[in-house]
Amino acid sequence: MFLSGPVHTVDPARSRASAVAVRGDRIVAVGHDAQVRDLVGPATEVVDLRGKLLIPGFQDAHVHPVGAGLELAQCDLSAAETAAEYRELIGSYAAAHPRAPWITGGGWSLEAFPGGMPTREFLDALVPDRPVFLVNRDHHGGWANSRALELAGLSARTPDPADGRIERDADGQPSGMLQEGAMRLVADLLPEPTLAERTAGLLRAQRVLHSYGVTAWQDAMLGRGPGLADVSPAYADAVRTGSLTARVTGALWWERSRGAEQIPELIAKRKELTGGRLRATSVKIMQDGIAENHTAAMLSPYLTACGCTSDNSGISFIDPEELCRYVTLLDAEDFQVHFHALGDRAVREALDAVEAARRAHGPRDTRPHLAHLQVVHPDDVPRFRRLGATANIQALWAAHEPQMDELTIPFLGAERAGWQYPFGDLLRAGATMAAGSDWPVSSPDPLAALHVAVNRRTPDGPPSAPVFLPEQRIDLGSALAAYTAGSAYVNHLDDTGSVQPGKLADLVVLDRDPFDGPSEEIAATRVLQTFVGGRRVYAADDA
Repeated sequence: MFLSGPVHTVDPARSRASAVAVRGDRIVAVGHDAQVRDLVGPATEVVDLRGKLLIPGFQDAHVHPVGAGLELAQCDLSAAETAAEYRELIGSYAAAHPRAPWITGGGWSLEAFPGGMPTREFLDALVPDRPVFLVNRDHHGGWANSRALELAGLSARTPDPADGRIERDADGQPSGMLQEGAMRLVADLLPEPTLAERTAGLLRAQRVLHSYGVTAWQDAMLGRGPGLADVSPAYADAVRTGSLTARVTGALWWERSRGAEQIPELIAKRKELTGGRLRATSVKIMQDGIAENHTAAMLSPYLTACGCTSDNSGISFIDPEELCRYVTLLDAEDFQVHFHALGDRAVREALDAVEAARRAHGPRDTRPHLAHLQVVHPDDVPRFRRLGATANIQALWAAHEPQMDELTIPFLGAERAGWQYPFGDLLRAGATMAAGSDWPVSSPDPLAALHVAVNRRTPDGPPSAPVFLPEQRIDLGSALAAYTAGSAYVNHLDDTGSVQPGKLADLVVLDRDPFDGPSEEIAATRVLQTFVGGRRVYAADDA
């Protein structure tokens, strides 16, 4: 029994209560203290909320927990920001692991280096005798030293792969930075993490996510992606041992170098990986890259550093006509499709594919969703509602910070820069909205993301910092609903996402009610307790 609320139910009326009763793994009553106290018996555990807010559990609709958990045990650069800090961390890690055949990890920021381009020489000075490969924070680029490039056989004569780019110095030699699919040229040489290491990474990440109030998520890549090991065995192992306490929807990786012949394999994997709290019912299609390295697919070319029009408009990893065919075939097999669509051309191509499936089959409960949505052409905003495609937002990115101001806006141009992360427009157009973190690309903290969705400023920025496209701010209730009920919808977890009788008791206790304070303090809110199915899976020291 949770008493002396408040309780923000996220039900259709956004109603409030002050008491919730749970029996087994289900909510049996929601109301006010006097209405439900009669259910208290001698064996009832009573949680006195003491004015703290109870909400449904957060659900992350786009996250990579196993990779995040593995990186926490490697050369983790995610807490640092500058080249000097990276120099210290990499050098210290290499010295502390003298027997490691490779130095691996990541989490470095593009803005720490001129043009987002670190060099092999920087790493050579720290680790000259062993290969080094460190992915950047967004995981769309990798940084290698000379030894790693040598082992991969990369030289001035090595051509760029079709889905990536080898950055080069003035002499045409690989500079050490590998974009998108080019990462595989080195990453395929890395030692494969063992099953024990992958499972440990998953459980390490699960503890972190529970501490942030996340009770369910959609893993955005089950399968062998660009330079990444398949994390599916870790989930299967956790299901077998009963150590998976979260509810997980797995998005099976669509290999973009192959076509429809892989669909029978995906059907077999769905059956193999569905059991316990895991369901592999989604397919992840990565349609483009990112704006910072100019691989996000745009309707018109990027600008150059001098403001001129370039000859590059990004990469569509899958031919748009073939994308329509593949999505239609997947829809016929009752797969949800989870798109990575960041540029306005990729967003349009993904929506066109959803529309092709709708034309072929009519409305179906497959719940396709498009993640990231950095640049959306205004003509495409109303299509989300019309097509029943969910807008899966990563709100933490929608703010002025160096990567946005130095590596993105100047190369998009004023008009297109104004189409970024259009949360307000999507909400006003009636789109269904879900939310996620893309951790380890950015913080897994939903409250930090809610802060940015409402304020369009980073939580740690100065109060005088400019608001990023203020007309795209959304209210806290809508942002919270996206991170709970909206993501539950995307995850096909219809008996979660709100605090209502009959729903699963996936619940979170916050240390305050963020609706009562100024919006500038939303990110100061902390999670005190997290429950999955009525079982406490996290408690803060002061809970």
